[in-house]
Amino acid sequence: MTPTRCAWVNLNEPIYVKYHDEEWGVPIRDNDAALFERISLEGAQAGLSWITILKKRENYRAAFDRFDPQIVAQYDEAKIASLLSNPGIVRNRLKIQSVVSNARCFLQVQAEQGSFSHYLWGFVDGRPLQNHWRSLQEIPAESELSRKLSKDLKQRGFKFVGSTICYAMMQAIGMVNDHTTDCFRYGEVSQSG
Repeated sequence: MTPTRCAWVNLNEPIYVKYHDEEWGVPIRDNDAALFERISLEGAQAGLSWITILKKRENYRAAFDRFDPQIVAQYDEAKIASLLSNPGIVRNRLKIQSVVSNARCFLQVQAEQGSFSHYLWGFVDGRPLQNHWRSLQEIPAESELSRKLSKDLKQRGFKFVGSTICYAMMQAIGMVNDHTTDCFRYGEVSQSG
């Protein structure tokens, strides 16, 4: 019997099912490289569907040096030009430049806060928020908390971090559990916080 999943999962896309079943909503802590990847990919998604980015994820990892912020922060115009000619990623100059400038901001946050993980999880006092949505229609696109995070990130110089993008990242990295209550992952994720 097929388990019940969140209604947004396209069951015809195995990569989407795998992402939902294994990653989405699982708390990511103490792994700043993974968090830099998520904030970068959520920004790349702006105006596009998540499946588009998910299918290009391995290309992004290769193109952006496995999302090592120390390396990405050093990218120059020649590297940006080469990324703009890479058909494996979304070739949008502003989005590509934002990953580079965000890497620099990311390193500043690490220096100030000890880790980006510590900074992010501070917004939820270190514990995932457990929502109890019964349907996809109940899940918001943003929240007061995502607006607060977005404002703080923007003040720190980050780009492509609007409140909707921040909320999507919060969902993805498990700061909020937005699996619907009928989804088989809801209980599993709520215990992983």
